[in-house]
Amino acid sequence: MKTFAIAALVGCLFASGCASVPDQADVRAELIRTDQAWSAAASEGKDVERVVSFWADDATIVPDGGAVIAGKGAIRAYVAGAFAIPGFRIGWTTEQASVSRDGTMGYTTGTSTITAPGADGQLVTSSARGVAIWRRDAGGEWKCVYDAWNGGP
Repeated sequence: MKTFAIAALVGCLFASGCASVPDQADVRAELIRTDQAWSAAASEGKDVERVVSFWADDATIVPDGGAVIAGKGAIRAYVAGAFAIPGFRIGWTTEQASVSRDGTMGYTTGTSTITAPGADGQLVTSSARGVAIWRRDAGGEWKCVYDAWNGGP
């Protein structure tokens, strides 16, 4: 009887230990889907709150050649300003994603296409490359905590 109890305990510990490590492919695919949903929301260029919802409250963004923007309030103002520019449009393709072994942190890289008025007022489309660092929040959702890119207007 004692041997059975020990075997059962070891079995439970083994099973719970295995269950705590998420399937990397599934978690990576989830992160890619989140990044693609974010791109789709941004490319619509309409719903500032929806786009901003992908960033964590303590997020930082680093636009190419621009000042560092920290905190969701400042990011919201930045996004609203971009969406107010006539002809502005942005979208990106996720090229690479990686997640931590425990599934709580990850990063994505991608290429974006940005359209905005140039110096002469005519719309110019350019490409940029970026990296986003992600963290799962308490509810299990992926939130971007650091977003940086180079290129673009």
